Amino acid sequence: MIEYELGSCSLGCVLVAMSEKGVCAIALGDEPSQLVDWLKQKYPHARKGAGNAVLLSRLQRVLNYAEWPESALNIELDIKGTEFQKRVWQALQTVPAGETRSYSEIAEKIGSPKSVRAVAGACAANLLALAIPCHRVIRQDGEMSGYRWGVERKKMLLQKEAFR
Repeated sequence: MIEYELGSCSLGCVLVAMSEKGVCAIALGDEPSQLVDWLKQKYPHARKGAGNAVLLSRLQRVLNYAEWPESALNIELDIKGTEFQKRVWQALQTVPAGETRSYSEIAEKIGSPKSVRAVAGACAANLLALAIPCHRVIRQDGEMSGYRWGVERKKMLLQKEAFR
């Protein structure tokens, strides 16, 4: 069973969803209804948490991290993806806050230097905003690239991390 809760912070609306194994989705957006619709596409039977204290605690940790990304977001995750995606996501979790890497650097790190586009695809498929920091990936030329949750949010996150 997947349960979710919603909150808000300077990045906008935040949705945190949890399975029995851990947090399985963290989404950022402008409208709660859009985030719930997005979650229901991934997990059709997801339902609003009914006072789940653990879920509320995880939501609060995510909200605090969004505002003050000073240390790792230490929460149990239920990561679903292909083996390749998981390798990319694991590599992303080693990029320190306040630093960035290019898609090609991540491809090199996972031992697949020619898979730059696949790395970008794995970033786009990431369901765990903040916990798997795809916002720390930029283009080879140092420019911002797309971000599932919006390039403006990506810029905000990188600025917050730079001044931590």
